[in-house]
Amino acid sequence: MATDRPWLKNYPGGIPANINTDKYSSLVEMFDSVFAKYKNLPAFTCMGSTISFETLDKKSKQFGAFLLQRGFEKGDKIALMMPNLLQYPIALFGALRAGLVIVNTNPLYTPREMEHQFTDADVKGVVIAENFAHNLEKIIGATKIKMVVVTSIGEMHGFFKRNMVNFAVRKLKRMVPAFDLPNSINFKDALAEGKKFDYEIHRGSPDDVILLQYTGGTTGVSKGAMLTNKNLVSNMEQIQAWMMPFMNKPNQIALSPLPMYHIFAFSVNCLALMSVGTHTVLVTNARDLDSILKEFRQHKVTVFTGVNTLYNGLLNHAKFAELDFSSLNITVGGGMAVQTAVAKQWREVTGCHLAEGFGMTETSPVVTVNPLDDSLRLGSIGLPLPSTDVRIVNEDGQAIGVGEIGEIQVNGPQVMKGYFNRPEETAKTITPEGWLYTGDIGKMDEDGFFSIVDRKKDMILVSGFNVYPNEVEDVLVNNPKILEAAAIGVPSDKSGEAVKVFVVKKDNSLTEAEVIAHCRESLTGYKVPKLVEFRDELPKSNVGKILRRILKDQEVS
Repeated sequence: MATDRPWLKNYPGGIPANINTDKYSSLVEMFDSVFAKYKNLPAFTCMGSTISFETLDKKSKQFGAFLLQRGFEKGDKIALMMPNLLQYPIALFGALRAGLVIVNTNPLYTPREMEHQFTDADVKGVVIAENFAHNLEKIIGATKIKMVVVTSIGEMHGFFKRNMVNFAVRKLKRMVPAFDLPNSINFKDALAEGKKFDYEIHRGSPDDVILLQYTGGTTGVSKGAMLTNKNLVSNMEQIQAWMMPFMNKPNQIALSPLPMYHIFAFSVNCLALMSVGTHTVLVTNARDLDSILKEFRQHKVTVFTGVNTLYNGLLNHAKFAELDFSSLNITVGGGMAVQTAVAKQWREVTGCHLAEGFGMTETSPVVTVNPLDDSLRLGSIGLPLPSTDVRIVNEDGQAIGVGEIGEIQVNGPQVMKGYFNRPEETAKTITPEGWLYTGDIGKMDEDGFFSIVDRKKDMILVSGFNVYPNEVEDVLVNNPKILEAAAIGVPSDKSGEAVKVFVVKKDNSLTEAEVIAHCRESLTGYKVPKLVEFRDELPKSNVGKILRRILKDQEVS
């Protein structure tokens, strides 16, 4: 299809048109070579403690042995539920080496959200930070989870620092509510147990599903995108091909504040950058901008990834401009639209381009990205990665011309296998020819650069996280004081979009504060409405369907 790819002439020098998708049969095989090649280099740093590639190799093997000794089998699902900690890559590669399927889980999920994901994915084990174990206790009886590994924030640090950090988290900040999980084991104890056993590492085949990454996709409730070895290895190779011409300095250091349970940081920071020997510095709490500044001061950061809200927050921090950005070479924004004003200011302050990219959970995730040099185009999502075809189609699924607006479709080796246990949803999303409907409305210019005009569905994007109106509305109408409700996204300087709800009261005593408090009981923070408007009635179609589109139009006007 090369003749249909006008962007080929715009690839920056050194970037190939295609990648070798058969270079490795699996992600484990790929990283076996990475661990050997870079064994003496630092792999990850978190809160001042560092593990080398060699240490990560050894400890992940120990964790894999532990899982197998505990009776886990190839294809079993294990959830990883923690913020950015050194434990994450150890658990990730250990589970993959044991042949398990990873289920990344947001640790801020409410018990209701956890139960849905764990039961839908048929999760058999979970690695969870102790801060969130009390929520697991509430729903574990409704799941098939047979083993829980609990870890503390300070667990992978040395003796004195570990005790100091855990004391501060548990006693001073009181961030660990009491919990009782009888079948649990501490992370370090799991490693010690696994150290006693040898086993044959499972490498798998290209079509094996190794990750269930949950998303609402373009329609419906949260569901697991099945990502295979080939999907993830291909996206690693694609990202490498795009970045390597610009990573010509030794000792690359990437600062990673985005959580690795999110597909953006998982693929770009945890896998792609690591696969070329990059030293990744993890930030445990991205909301703590001071901690990000601290890492900038302590490390000569060369690569930085984030979402628009993070870039905007840093630029508005009083001391950010005082930092030394002389080593910074690559900054990439994804997860949500990068605002042009933010990109321009970032360039002025840091001297480094902020290149916007585009991706989806269903595409492992990266599809397009701007060039990392002066040829980038602000306001666009850039050019497709090597071996990736992108086109614009009309409502009949027919390709349309340059400058015309329609839905963006993607075809490439990074496109998912489908949705877990949802063949009908898969058929709606992927054509028989392999084209993925993204649900995003966009256009392509004559040089092959793509831009997004709007989203096809009513999904709300808050700081790079998907919020689905149906879920918010379902929670709202469970309140006995609420008759009807509708949720939409409204512009927000802070988070790109914010959730606004329109509520028809059943009980006139209902207040805005009650609505928000009710939502907080069942929804993760970014899903909780920031704005509440009471209405006497909501606009409906002739069959009684609430018309969010009219509410959005009214909001704009």
